[in-house]
Amino acid sequence: MLRKSVTESFGAAISSLNAAHLTDGVIRRSKRMMLDTLGVGLLGTRTPVFNVAFQHSKRFQAQENSSVWGRPGSFLPPYYAAFVNGVAVHSMDFDDTWHPATHPSGAMLPALLALIETLPSKTSGLELLLAFNVGLEVQGRLMRFSKEAHNIPKRFHPPTVVGVMGSAAATAKLLGLSPAQSVAALAIACSSAGAPMANAATQTKPLHLGNAGRWGLEASQLALLGLQGNKQILDLESGFRIFYQDYIPHHLAEVSPTARYRWVLEDQDIAFKRFPAHLGMHWVADAAVKVRAKILANEPNADLNQIKRITLRVPSSRYIDCPLPATEHQARHSFQFNCCSALLDGEVTVDSFSSKLMDRKALKELLLKVYLENPQDNQASFDKMYCEIMVEMNHGETYTARCNTFYGHWRNPLSQGHLVRKFKANASTVLNTEAVNGIVQIIDSLETIDDCSVLGSYMQFHKHIHREEACYSASA
Repeated sequence: MLRKSVTESFGAAISSLNAAHLTDGVIRRSKRMMLDTLGVGLLGTRTPVFNVAFQHSKRFQAQENSSVWGRPGSFLPPYYAAFVNGVAVHSMDFDDTWHPATHPSGAMLPALLALIETLPSKTSGLELLLAFNVGLEVQGRLMRFSKEAHNIPKRFHPPTVVGVMGSAAATAKLLGLSPAQSVAALAIACSSAGAPMANAATQTKPLHLGNAGRWGLEASQLALLGLQGNKQILDLESGFRIFYQDYIPHHLAEVSPTARYRWVLEDQDIAFKRFPAHLGMHWVADAAVKVRAKILANEPNADLNQIKRITLRVPSSRYIDCPLPATEHQARHSFQFNCCSALLDGEVTVDSFSSKLMDRKALKELLLKVYLENPQDNQASFDKMYCEIMVEMNHGETYTARCNTFYGHWRNPLSQGHLVRKFKANASTVLNTEAVNGIVQIIDSLETIDDCSVLGSYMQFHKHIHREEACYSASA
């Protein structure tokens, strides 16, 4: 009997995994991911890049429509709903990060929720959890075929590579595709994969998540209609391998209907951000807050204008070395900016990237005093990097601090209380209190929900719409 190709083993796993394979730990972790993604997505609907994507997408019409988050009565064709809601999730770089490096949830959850609204029968919460985890599993397995993928990316933005494959797998599972159709979905999705890191720190970067979700959904629906692609897309040098120079694929173990399955999420937890910026900024901010506390403990009335020099010891990564950021997107990808913001304010928040705070004279003067060093032992990996900061004062005093693992990292995860607090703070900028609390309750008991389309309704309960109007709009 001929051995299956790697691609065939993925198709078989996508089709064969079932709800009985989900463990309590996987359900708990994936529900945390979903709650966080919905919250940052709702906050992201207030950004300029979301509005541009939304205005563009309103040009398109279809027989089927899905909800636009945070926009009562607004619906788009499923592909475009997946697109704009995915853009919202990544519009402020506030979404979750995995290891090897990618933003896994934003590439899948908007596509899944958009698809659910078009299906002829109800989708249970357990079915949503299964589809989400199948897509997550595909992303995690593909990244583990490359050592290059373990490092902070240099060439391709990972969600555009593995995210679109995860979206295809997740939506294929929800559509009930066969192993052969699942292989076709992966092959079709691969032809829409890949976007350059050159667009990091720009308004275009959030489009990467929106496109990953949209094109993954499109791939699975084309596969459902019989479209085929290369049946060895994950095996060939000219296939998925083009994205990673050291890619060596392995077969997935055969899935038994009753035997235990070991999910990647069981072994690798997720990082959740406390403020909206590139993950590397969280080491810098925590180290800066520590050194600020040391300065003020020794000099309670210290004038931070008297700082002579700031030395940051961080990994070498060109796209997050931005000495003088001119836009909010550059600031979210700037070691220097996040260090100085934390030194001046004692924290970095959503408001830190507003024009009011970015244009402060004190901040601009402090940025000119920052110097970067790249120690050889400081690896450009979210699993191994650190940040060390040294602040020299004009009067000769020197203060140092170091962050090896920030709060929110997978080694030091946010408590459930802090995660819920983050969601409520983000979601309440758009939704009314009833909807915010309703989403928390739904996600908390998702595995027992018979019809999870109610999530789409809650995501449109805008806080400035009267209850009667909101109910009408949500069910229109």
